[in-house]
Amino acid sequence: MNSAPAALTVLPDPQFVMVGDGHRIATYTWGDVDAPTVIVVHGFASSTKDNWVATGWVRDLLRAGYRVLGLDQRGHGQSDKPYEGRDYDIRTLASDVEAVLDAYLVDTALYVGYSLGARVGWEVAQDFADRIPRVVLGGVPDGVPLGRLDIDQVRELIDHGTPVQDPVTQNYLALTERVGGNDLRALLAIAEGMRASGKADPDLGRVPQQPVLFATGSRDGIIEGSRALSAATPQARFFEIPDRHHFNAPGSRDFRAAALAFLAEEGQQG
Repeated sequence: MNSAPAALTVLPDPQFVMVGDGHRIATYTWGDVDAPTVIVVHGFASSTKDNWVATGWVRDLLRAGYRVLGLDQRGHGQSDKPYEGRDYDIRTLASDVEAVLDAYLVDTALYVGYSLGARVGWEVAQDFADRIPRVVLGGVPDGVPLGRLDIDQVRELIDHGTPVQDPVTQNYLALTERVGGNDLRALLAIAEGMRASGKADPDLGRVPQQPVLFATGSRDGIIEGSRALSAATPQARFFEIPDRHHFNAPGSRDFRAAALAFLAEEGQQG
């Protein structure tokens, strides 16, 4: 097992990848370029730094001998933040991941995504299956991501300063304020793009065929939906993250340990 000095697990300066529609995606990499690559994709209103560096994922993946490749999804972190919902179609977000792999000359990568990053991973695992042999989907909803966000109230807040009354939407706003650099107009556009993209729906006949670990907190309201997606996926297993809700599950040591054990199985095959 490799060591991971603290200096290697800080956030480096971003390297920008230009994607197909002309937007810039901020990317970060750690570790030996010849090691197996894990690409990590964060959740809504988060970033590579918040979701993966601060929680110990990058450190633990490096210790396990992986190269880690992270990206700030469009609308987040240091990536471009367009304001149109059409810029956040789920297939566009998935194609951003492919563009990053291409830019780094990575033929195959293990995928770890959380929340919105897991919803994107559901698409990536199918659209680019030959490049993604094993997938971890944490906190993935079976419904439309951000479906409970009151878009009209957020728009009124942005345009007129009208206070938000809906408690669920207030919680989302608190989440956006927790991570520096978030742009509320861009995050609103993401919610609009998710509504237009629809949900992860196995009934449409599209499910990942490679091994997938689904992991959701025991106190997360979407846990049964995540279980349903797992049950519909041929090579899936489900891990219930003990005593965690949606917003603190990424920091769980149990989650990291389960994911690392699952990813390591790829190297044991054959």
